[in-house]
Amino acid sequence: MYFLGLTIITMAIGFNAGAQDKPTEKAAVAPSTVATGSKAEFLEEIAYYEQRYVRLAESVPADKYAWRPAEGVRSIGEVYTHIVAANYGVARALGTQPPAGFDFKSITAMSTDKAKTVQALKDSFAHFGQAIQALSDADADKPQKMFGRQTTLRGSFIMITGHFGEHLGQSIAYARMNGVVPPWTEEQQQQQKQAEKPKS
Repeated sequence: MYFLGLTIITMAIGFNAGAQDKPTEKAAVAPSTVATGSKAEFLEEIAYYEQRYVRLAESVPADKYAWRPAEGVRSIGEVYTHIVAANYGVARALGTQPPAGFDFKSITAMSTDKAKTVQALKDSFAHFGQAIQALSDADADKPQKMFGRQTTLRGSFIMITGHFGEHLGQSIAYARMNGVVPPWTEEQQQQQKQAEKPKS
């Protein structure tokens, strides 16, 4: 009876762990070859944010990229190009230089061009993912300066994730104010409608 009870408890724990929500949408950031560790976990976060930013940027109409909620505030397109610049800038802070000939000043100039901005987002996330792959989990406690604050490499991962979340929320609010429903939310709503349909 003891071993039977232990087996049931073990199976239940395994089932619950497998049932946890996981991001299912694919992104261009290469999956980590490391099964565990802060680098692998952070790469999963980057992939999650990449697909959110890219899908939202693709959903916003091109003529809305110059829209801003008030004077002196970033426009829709400028939020996306801010993320592009941040991806290259943070990668440089972590030891990976931008591609040859890359010009940070040219990034904001493309903010009204939807096609260029979406492609720049994809390219910047790919570059950022490569920068993280080049790091070592053994350096997790190594001192690192990020966003003007002194922390560790592991701590910088937390700060970068917070930065992604801050501007994703901003982008979602901007999209909503212009009548754009985030595509992942629209998909969930459609699935819910299908589930609620009376069965014949």
